[in-house]
Amino acid sequence: MVFKNFKLFDTHLHIIDNRFPLVPNNGYLPAPFTCKDYLDRMEGYSLVGGAIVSGSFQALDQIYLVDALKKLGPSFVGVTQVPVSVSDEELIELDLAGVRAVRFNLKRGGSEEVKHLDSLARRVYELLGWHVELYVDSSELASLYRVLVALPSVSIDHLGLSSEGFVTLLKLVENGVHVKATGFGRVNFDIKTALKDLFSANPDSLMFGTDLPSTRAPHPYEDNDFALVVEALGAEDACKVLYENAVTFYRPSKIG
Repeated sequence: MVFKNFKLFDTHLHIIDNRFPLVPNNGYLPAPFTCKDYLDRMEGYSLVGGAIVSGSFQALDQIYLVDALKKLGPSFVGVTQVPVSVSDEELIELDLAGVRAVRFNLKRGGSEEVKHLDSLARRVYELLGWHVELYVDSSELASLYRVLVALPSVSIDHLGLSSEGFVTLLKLVENGVHVKATGFGRVNFDIKTALKDLFSANPDSLMFGTDLPSTRAPHPYEDNDFALVVEALGAEDACKVLYENAVTFYRPSKIG
């Protein structure tokens, strides 16, 4: 497959630079994966931008993210983790640096508690138009459904991870929640079927990402993951998932 034939906005990547603080998560610390490492890995793609996502091991640190955004440029955006006590001034500074979303990591921790999800999601949306991203197992979505479906802008990582609760994920997608087609090596169901079902539920919802460097994933990202999207959806619909939906959702300053 010729990857250069498809524009890619990579909605999920981690930059790990040990010049900045890292916090062990259940004893785990990731190996370095710098901006150069990422660009070298993506050299064969028509990469036009992406979203740098804060991991559990980066907790509430913003320094690494601002640095990475400066290095990768305005076609990249940031997804950060902030405490509920963050000031409007701090949020505005992060927005100017290229941050576009707040992450709640229900799977690994390192982020603000889920009890603050509703209030913080509404606050950042009203102030800056940001959305919230959840690293959450679909089995937990039923208990969060009423909160999530009422929020102005939400995305869920890694196809929801599990088959349990996938029906709830589909209902959320039908109601405008976005889902990242990422972390294929983390899920426990047939990916091609899931991609087709989610795209049918809402063709504007699904967004692809590499999940590089695939920290703690049983099976790290492979080029075949990209090819699988095209195979499952066909070239025209794959263009929406690989590029168009994400660019509309993340609003990067400059593309390509």
